[in-house]
Amino acid sequence: NYGLLELFGALFTKVMRPLFRLPGSASVGCATSWLGDGTIGVLLTSKQYEEGIYTKREAAIIGTTFSVVSITFSLVIISQVGLSRMFLPFYLTVLLAGLVAAIIMPRIPPLSKKPDEYYVENAGRQKEVIPEGYTPFSWGFAQATERAEKSEGLKQFFIDGGRNVLDMWMGVTPVVMAMGTLALIIAAYTPIFQWLGIPFVPILELLNIPEAQLASETILIGFADMFLPSVLAAGIESELTRFVIACLSVTQLIYMSEVGGLLLGCKIPVNFKDLVAIFLLRTFITLPVIVLVAHIIF
Repeated sequence: NYGLLELFGALFTKVMRPLFRLPGSASVGCATSWLGDGTIGVLLTSKQYEEGIYTKREAAIIGTTFSVVSITFSLVIISQVGLSRMFLPFYLTVLLAGLVAAIIMPRIPPLSKKPDEYYVENAGRQKEVIPEGYTPFSWGFAQATERAEKSEGLKQFFIDGGRNVLDMWMGVTPVVMAMGTLALIIAAYTPIFQWLGIPFVPILELLNIPEAQLASETILIGFADMFLPSVLAAGIESELTRFVIACLSVTQLIYMSEVGGLLLGCKIPVNFKDLVAIFLLRTFITLPVIVLVAHIIF
């Protein structure tokens, strides 16, 4: 509301466009997710998409690629598998694997196939080309100042914020609860995720992961809830395997008990089939990176 997107949009466009095929303003949503929570990043992206700031493709990429797990919950994950002392290498590995996925995912289907169409036309959309006589900072600052001048004041800011919170509580939370509960019931009371993990046993053995059979049971269960893989991994003896499972559960990103359900409940243009494909692709992309780092560390 007061120009942060405009400022960072101008500063980071030359980084975000070539690397991730996104406008520079997407960096704000990314930072929001890392330092706050992934759900906040999704809601912020959905709101910006509805305002005509992002196209369908850009909103889908940001919502499914940059709504990462917060630093605080990552600490909970690594503590659950008994490797709290390794939080720094764990989180650096997550960042590396997440960066690789963020570079690759926008360039392959289903995200690359999303159209560059806007939800609404927005005459005030930020221009990425920096005019003559401006530096990225001065242009971003000029646009940010212009945006701040159009703000309707703190009262309206809090009214809009309250409305967004109510939208989440009344409209999105029931979807998240329904999808998350269903996924957790399947994970807890059926062997479906264990069966689905069987094809990963030879892959994990090829990657020289100890206790591959037990590890395979955690690979796809993260689709139900991100915390479940680390719970199952707590009984595995190999520290290397526990490290890999903890990192993978965070970098898979799409879990139905929170981010996945939220994506289905908001206006970001992704469906359940897209989420399944994105989850599997992120698994295949990040697993080799994580395993490589794990073998170096251990």
